[in-house]
Amino acid sequence: MRRLERRLRLATGLIIACFVVGHFINHSLGVVSIDAMDRVRSVLAAWWRSPVGTVLLYGSLLTHFALALVSLYRRTTLRMPAWEAAQLVLGLAVPPLLIAHIVGTRFYWFLLGHQIGYERMVGVLWSETGTALRQSILLLIVWTHFCFGIHYWLRLQRWYASAQPALFAAALLIPAMALAGFAAAGNELWPAIERIGGIQKYNLDLAGMKPEERARMLAWREGLELAFWSLLAATLLARWLRTRLGGTYQVQHASGRIITAPIGRSILEAVRDAGLPHASVCGGRARCTTCRVRISEGLEALAPPERLEAQALARVEAPPNVRLACQTRPRHNVSVIPLLPPGVDATAARRPGAARERERSVVAMFVDLRGSTRIAESRLPYDVVFIMNQFFAEMYEALRATNGYYAQFRGDGLLALYGLQSELPEACRQAMRGAAEMQRRVEALSRNLAADLAQPLRIGIGAHAGVAIVGTMGPPEAPIYSAIGDNINIAARFEGMTKAYSCVMVVSADTLAHAGLDPRGAPVHRVKVRGRSERVTVYAVADPRSLF
Repeated sequence: MRRLERRLRLATGLIIACFVVGHFINHSLGVVSIDAMDRVRSVLAAWWRSPVGTVLLYGSLLTHFALALVSLYRRTTLRMPAWEAAQLVLGLAVPPLLIAHIVGTRFYWFLLGHQIGYERMVGVLWSETGTALRQSILLLIVWTHFCFGIHYWLRLQRWYASAQPALFAAALLIPAMALAGFAAAGNELWPAIERIGGIQKYNLDLAGMKPEERARMLAWREGLELAFWSLLAATLLARWLRTRLGGTYQVQHASGRIITAPIGRSILEAVRDAGLPHASVCGGRARCTTCRVRISEGLEALAPPERLEAQALARVEAPPNVRLACQTRPRHNVSVIPLLPPGVDATAARRPGAARERERSVVAMFVDLRGSTRIAESRLPYDVVFIMNQFFAEMYEALRATNGYYAQFRGDGLLALYGLQSELPEACRQAMRGAAEMQRRVEALSRNLAADLAQPLRIGIGAHAGVAIVGTMGPPEAPIYSAIGDNINIAARFEGMTKAYSCVMVVSADTLAHAGLDPRGAPVHRVKVRGRSERVTVYAVADPRSLF
């Protein structure tokens, strides 16, 4: 149902936008002449005043307004980001200003048969300062609401950033040209108005309407305005009653706050109503996944995700305990942990991997260059940088050749991940081939740099397979795609053990078992790892190539 509503809101908004853009461009021709405005108006009117065009335009206006009231009714709190509030207020400000314009144009033509051209309309709107000002304000409000909608619809698209300067220029130029055309048309018309005795006589003579027709149009205008205010008031009253009746639930937030909210309010609304910042790039419409939270308690009592939420979560391969805060409406107490920082923006949401934080079985491999301090002590800094860059380039090539991912750089070592795109057994085999390729490349690099090295380069590798949290981490300006978790820490401990066991690689027995490889007589050890109560079985492999 909500998916249909979202598509209807988008479709009707785009239909209205087509009319608005054409109408404003038509206005801009006032800088040429009123006659030029009317010639283009007759072409546009042939479509928008046709039966199909009329149904599309006015059906879209009514549907868009009805969906706005439905959205307002569903809001269990009016606390929202400034841009959402601005878009809502601007949208609701359009109907009371637009009704007078519709009655004065379409109704005069449709109900009374009067042809309303630009000369007539400009004369009416310039009849007093307040009328011209109100029409100019309506133009700006409609355009600003339209720009908000377009921006927050498209800003998650990857191409939008490059197109944004051109769209921004159009967003400034079109209303400016429309206002300039309106002003120029009024300036052109004014001498004719003065020649026949002023604006009031001009309007009466041009309109040619009987008093009863004027009364009829005034009744239509007042009736439509009353209907608008009545519908808005009824929606607000129904929303108020909905939020005051019924039970409540509690949200145990990761910040330590316990938030009480009425049943029917989403987690996002509850958190924001409590004054806590929470990410939501798309404004709570399930178009992104930046508002997602991990449900640590109360998951079993939640209703399953509806279609929109399920599709969004599937795109990021979220585990079952991750839900969209904007779509989840608990009926019982829950504990939640936000998964993205509150200040995440559209750029971060568009970044590859930015929305793909998840639990996954991976192979973590820590690689360290042995004796790097001794190399640095005996050479000039530029020489050290040259050697280190050569080393990291070879490690990167080894990873690329074996489907590994270069996750982190740390001084004289790196963290590599396997299994981001494959199942665990295949990931383990690829990781062991990656270790063998690294050893081969380090030996080749040592031979190439033999004249510059006192002794061959050596590496230490720690490898372990297990479940980790994989995703984008770090500050917004310099994020990295990496992994954290107990199994990552264990791999780091294994890398440190290569010194004690005088070997190239320490790898867990489970990793070799998943890979289906024989340790081929490598020494086996039962080691104690910090943070683990039980000992872990590992093999000290002198040369990873021996596994194959």
